Amino acid sequence: MEIIRFSSIRPEPWRNGGGVTREIARHPREASPDGSWDWRVSIAEVGKAGDFSAFPGMERVISVIDGELLVLTVDGDEHAMERYRPFRFSGDAVSSSKLPTGDIRDLNVIARRGAFKGYLSILELSKKRAHPVFEGQLAILLEGKASVADGPGEGSGEGSGGEPVELGRYDAVVGSDEASPELLGRGFVAIVSLDPADPADA
Repeated sequence: MEIIRFSSIRPEPWRNGGGVTREIARHPREASPDGSWDWRVSIAEVGKAGDFSAFPGMERVISVIDGELLVLTVDGDEHAMERYRPFRFSGDAVSSSKLPTGDIRDLNVIARRGAFKGYLSILELSKKRAHPVFEGQLAILLEGKASVADGPGEGSGEGSGGEPVELGRYDAVVGSDEASPELLGRGFVAIVSLDPADPADA
C-alpha cells in the first residue's frame, strides 16, 4: 500500500505570486525531457485573484476543498464554484479567478486530451463500510479522521498485513486492484480516477 504524505510535498510558488501548488502525483512520474506529462493531481493554495495558467491540449477538473467560494471565469463565462463541487473545463481556455470570500484551496486534476480522462468525486466516509481504492485511483482525505488498511490479499509497504494506518489531512492513498486499500472513518474524501482515454474520443 502506497501513501503520499501531504506534509512531505514541497510547495511550488506561482510565477505571478498568487499562490502555491503541491503536486501529489503525475504520470509518468519522471517527466519527459521537455517537462511534459500525461496527467497531474495537485492541491493549490490561492491567495490572490488573477489569471490561471493555460494547459494546451489538456482537460481540467477543479474543486474548492477549503474556503467557501471561487469565482472562475472561463472564456468570458463566470462560474461560482462552491466547496466540494467539481467543475470541468478545457486547459486551452482563457481563465481567471476571483476570491469574494477570501483565500481558498483547490484540488486540480489535469489530463492530456486523447490519452487519459480524469474524474473527481467527493464522498462522505463511513466508519462501518470500508471504501476501496482501485487501480488508477487516488483517495485524498479532505477533512475528518480516517485510517486505511490493505484489503483482502497480499500487500506490502506502509499499512501492509491488515494493520490500519491513520491518515492526515490531504494525505493520498494510491489505489491497487491487488489487496485494494480500504478507507474507514468520518469526514470527506476525494476520489480521483485517471482512465485511459477511448480512442474514439480523441
